[in-house]
Amino acid sequence: MVQPGGSGAIARHISTGEWTMATSRLIAIALLLTVHTVRANELPPPAYQLAAHDANIPSKVLFAIALQESGIRVRGRLLPWPWTLNIAGTPYRFPTRQAACHALLQALTQYDAKRVDAGLGQTNLGYHGQRFSSPCEALEPYRNLAVTAALLQEHHAVTGDWVSAAGRYHRPAGGLPTARYRDGFSRQLARLQASAEQGTPP
Repeated sequence: MVQPGGSGAIARHISTGEWTMATSRLIAIALLLTVHTVRANELPPPAYQLAAHDANIPSKVLFAIALQESGIRVRGRLLPWPWTLNIAGTPYRFPTRQAACHALLQALTQYDAKRVDAGLGQTNLGYHGQRFSSPCEALEPYRNLAVTAALLQEHHAVTGDWVSAAGRYHRPAGGLPTARYRDGFSRQLARLQASAEQGTPP
């Protein structure tokens, strides 16, 4: 597991060796879920296009949210990582869904669900856990994208613009954290739009 500091049973669940052995296979999965095929010039990737279409939102908005919420550098490129958790303010990334599920269930015995975010869109399980059939379903990439897209559509119905909707998605209460998030989201979205126009990977 990759995590930026901290310790304890959750952090120790995945060893460095396990992460290393799984890396090649998982990079392939991440690429399948998150990176467009340059020859076909598909940006955002098909999974994001489908979820966005079903929720009637722009696919680049959904992809930018995923990059902002769960992005990790893989071979020099920023990719959303499907098995990402944020537990009490600390992000964790796992090499498999099974490992992330184990840590998620453990975290929910130790922390209030409102302090746990999961998946590509970092869905908060305290506020939106009812949108999944079980906590670990939040780690299923396509289901998580569907929920993320639906939430964005709901916020857009209130705000009328996607930057404000993204800020509410991250923190409906507003304030400085929301303003910082809107700025980060705007940068991601601008980068995606420029990449699409130029036909180059983001």
